[in-house]
Amino acid sequence: MTTAMSAALRRIQLGNALSAFGNGFTVPYLFLYVARVRDLGASTAGVVLAVFALAALVALPFTGRIIDRRGPLPVVVVGAAAAAAGSAGMGLASTEALVVAAAALLGTGISVIQPALATLIVWCSSPATRSRAFATQFFLNNLGLGVGGLLGGLIVDISRAGSFLVLFGIEAVMFLVLGAAVASVRPAKAAGAGAGYGETVPAAGRGGSGLRVLFRDRSMVGLCVLGFVLFFACYGQFESGLSAFAVDVARISPATLGVALAANTAVIVLAQFVVLRLVERRRRSRVIALVGLIWTLAWVAAGASGLLHGRHAWAVAAIISTYALFGLGEAMLSPTVAPLVADLAPRGLIGRYNSAFALVKQLALAVGPAVGGLMAGAGAYTAYIAMLIVCSLGISVLALRLGRRLTPEQDSPLRAAAPPVPAVAAGAETHAAAPVPAGI
Repeated sequence: MTTAMSAALRRIQLGNALSAFGNGFTVPYLFLYVARVRDLGASTAGVVLAVFALAALVALPFTGRIIDRRGPLPVVVVGAAAAAAGSAGMGLASTEALVVAAAALLGTGISVIQPALATLIVWCSSPATRSRAFATQFFLNNLGLGVGGLLGGLIVDISRAGSFLVLFGIEAVMFLVLGAAVASVRPAKAAGAGAGYGETVPAAGRGGSGLRVLFRDRSMVGLCVLGFVLFFACYGQFESGLSAFAVDVARISPATLGVALAANTAVIVLAQFVVLRLVERRRRSRVIALVGLIWTLAWVAAGASGLLHGRHAWAVAAIISTYALFGLGEAMLSPTVAPLVADLAPRGLIGRYNSAFALVKQLALAVGPAVGGLMAGAGAYTAYIAMLIVCSLGISVLALRLGRRLTPEQDSPLRAAAPPVPAVAAGAETHAAAPVPAGI
């Protein structure tokens, strides 16, 4: 990776970290803000959260094509401007229509930023450095969200709408900082990273043919199915079924649930680079399969917490362990899944591959809370835990099946790029130099 690429990547990562920091000021309090501070009710707050998901589902199918044709830089800049406008509008909105409109603008901006940033990271990294680049992005995202959430808690006051205007104002400014940081770089494209800034996308990557290439790519389709189960079984349950199970069945207080969420973030922040060193030379498919087993253990621990009646301390420890194990799995996935999407993408289609995977993620994040909420509302907690244990085991099975389709360069790029063993090379040279007797 060249010095120019490294400098561009550092600037992109800094802007991304600051936008996550700004996002952390508002994410924990959005439902509360709409429902109670603006006094629009829980139903309107639910609609606002649904609008975020809907905006992503509408925008992402078009985003990849624009990234591949125009490059990711203008997409990030426009997305950051839209997100900043939506965040500012959210802080000022006082009616249901204005809140929903602001949520649509904010959701659209955030959704298009994600695949564009992923494409920029691909441009600014080589196959050998890509896992570390994506792990760093995930680490900075979680660190920014955590610090922003803590500082936001010191500012927020549900009796003063003005305090929320400060929160959304900070978020809007951080999105503008992201846009400015990205606009100031012209990354040198890494070899094999697809069309660079100002380059023409090859004809094979244009129009509908790009989507046909994606759908014919059995490895990418398999990864999308695997990704849906990953996001459904983890992130899709954090704010719905799992939290409801912890409170209703394990009798965990909301304050203790906050500690469990903090444990999740702490594991990611503290373990990310230790985990990176352990997994970056391993086969990606086997790392993902191991995550499935870790999350199976997490769901078993969650289920056990509901059986520990009269042993409240054990139940608390089981729930906190569940969230911590999820964090460990997330730290293992960050240097694994996103780089694999990039390495599967043909030249000129990286934007569409990233957008397709982001769309799968949004679908899982829409379906997961809905399923978890419905099962929690029906009190079907035994079936709920059993379903997610099966999903987690399914992750391992799907990952191992995907591994059989991947090339060595896709499944373990660092091992595939390793130089040959010197002794073997020397032996080969000896045989090549040895004279061959005539007549043999």
